[in-house]
Amino acid sequence: MSQPLNRQKFSHTIWHNCEQSYSINPIFYINLQDSYHVNINILLLAQYLDEQCYMLTQQHWETLTKVIEQWEASVLQPYRGLRRIAKAHLNSDEYQKMLEVELIMERKSQYMLLHKLNLLDGKIIDADDCDNPEPTNTQHYLSLFGLDKSVMAELTS
Repeated sequence: MSQPLNRQKFSHTIWHNCEQSYSINPIFYINLQDSYHVNINILLLAQYLDEQCYMLTQQHWETLTKVIEQWEASVLQPYRGLRRIAKAHLNSDEYQKMLEVELIMERKSQYMLLHKLNLLDGKIIDADDCDNPEPTNTQHYLSLFGLDKSVMAELTS
């Protein structure tokens, strides 16, 4: 029996797992974002998919990046810059409200990524091969910025 064409592989709960990874070392992710313009949501997604042994191609990562590129460049990133500037001029409640708005915008990016991810055909790797797949999703994504996995080790030390 054939499966429905619109069957979702991943649900919105994927982001809960990504947020847990982020919470372990947020400064690391912010440094990658600020130093190399790496999108934290996409990097967390790549790391999650690596853990799930679900591999995407380099072209898939380029596609995922393009899905949110315009939204983030025209709305999210300018707002993030404004929030950072405003921090020195706002009380903590006002600043917290700005953070909450930014989180709403991040959720929109996550929704767009998840929708596109469910349209892509990834490859599930055998558990035996999952420990050392070459290249990983994380490596594919970082390579879009001319980075390799050594930058992750560099930023965590």
